[in-house]
Amino acid sequence: MELNPIENTKTKVVLELIGEDHTLCNPIRKELWNDKTVKVAGYNIEHPLVSNPVLIIEATDAKKSLLSAIERLKKQNKDFLTKIKVLK
Repeated sequence: MELNPIENTKTKVVLELIGEDHTLCNPIRKELWNDKTVKVAGYNIEHPLVSNPVLIIEATDAKKSLLSAIERLKKQNKDFLTKIKVLK
């Protein structure tokens, strides 16, 4: 994955996620909405075959909110992996 920062201010981050799709963007968007400081969290893919998703975050501290959301997702994935391993 490659990131192309389009806008990066304290309150707004806009990133193009090159080579990604809904699989990565949707969980990030959903997790961002769990942060009370987030005002806008979404993404757009203009055309699924030729466009990259553009993630848009507006918050009190947009970069901090994004990093926190990613850390929460990492923990959820780790917990899920642990539970799956128990099923073996």
